[in-house]
Amino acid sequence: MRLIDLQQPIARLVRRAGPTRPPAAAFSAALGALLILLAATPPAQAQNTPMATKATALIIESAPLGEVIIHPQRELAASVMARNESKLSAEVSGVVLRWTAEAGSTVSKGQVLVDIDPVDFRLAVAQAQAAVDASLARFRQAEQQHQRAQALVAQGFFSQEAQVERATEVALKRSELASNRAQLAIAQRQLAKATLRAPFAGSVVERLAQAGEAVTPGSVLYVLAETGAAEVSASIAPADVAGLRRATDLVFATRGQNYPLRLLRVGSTVSAPARTQEVRLAFVAADAGQPPPVPVGSDGRLLWSDPQPYLPAPLLVRRGDAIGVFVEQGRVARFVVLPGAQEGRAAAVELPAETRVVVRGQATLQDGAAIR
Repeated sequence: MRLIDLQQPIARLVRRAGPTRPPAAAFSAALGALLILLAATPPAQAQNTPMATKATALIIESAPLGEVIIHPQRELAASVMARNESKLSAEVSGVVLRWTAEAGSTVSKGQVLVDIDPVDFRLAVAQAQAAVDASLARFRQAEQQHQRAQALVAQGFFSQEAQVERATEVALKRSELASNRAQLAIAQRQLAKATLRAPFAGSVVERLAQAGEAVTPGSVLYVLAETGAAEVSASIAPADVAGLRRATDLVFATRGQNYPLRLLRVGSTVSAPARTQEVRLAFVAADAGQPPPVPVGSDGRLLWSDPQPYLPAPLLVRRGDAIGVFVEQGRVARFVVLPGAQEGRAAAVELPAETRVVVRGQATLQDGAAIR
């Protein structure tokens, strides 16, 4: 029944209530009659029946694994460092007479860097030399006496026991001579240490020596960096070490140029604050005997691409505590957990080449859902 069909019965009911009833009472009576009519009226047959609830397959889009994997480009801040950077220290006590090289200068192997006052060491050498000379004379005298004793023993004028004593004296003098010669060598070595020389060709990083300063063994006088043997140093997160080891396209990028590198070593120690490890790499050009193409102290970027296939971050979804990707298996979506995956980062993947990965509609999928 339509609303317009009820207007006339309501009006008649109101007129029947008569003028003697108050308006409110008349209205209440009319409303009650209307409700009775509505309750008695059978419901009209719906012209449009509700849609039957029927499970439908979800529409998604998938692509072959080979079309969606990527090889992430990695980069790290890096710098060129000398392979050898040595702190050259005094080996003897004394007063610095002079130094010869300033910071930033280059030095050759064997070049004198510092002279320490050698007077005391020269005196020690002279004293040791005198001891050697004296012991050598005594040794020669003992030998001569031993030879005469042997001749007298042969003639029967000297006892065998006396000859043995002469032989023992020769042995003692020989030992004394050897000891004094060792002391002379020590004194000569100490004298040589009074002169500090460059152990290799390099550049002076820092000069700490001061003329007139008293130094002791271990006092650092120079910091020297070896030239011709430069390496690239960078700090890397432990999670990226495996990819760096697999990479075959390592380069050092600086000033618009890329220089090929090869991995030398990865430090075993993880730094506490940054949780990184140091890596050292060599210039490929240096393997052919060429000098480093970039001077020590240059800054740049270490670049490489990870040969391990990765899935882009937008394809990953979280289900429970796991992060993974949906793949298409026939007409069913399957959730594959990717170990080590992190939200917002591409994840390494090891799936069969024929796998089809869901690339659209994965956000609302559940494992085992029908798809088309």
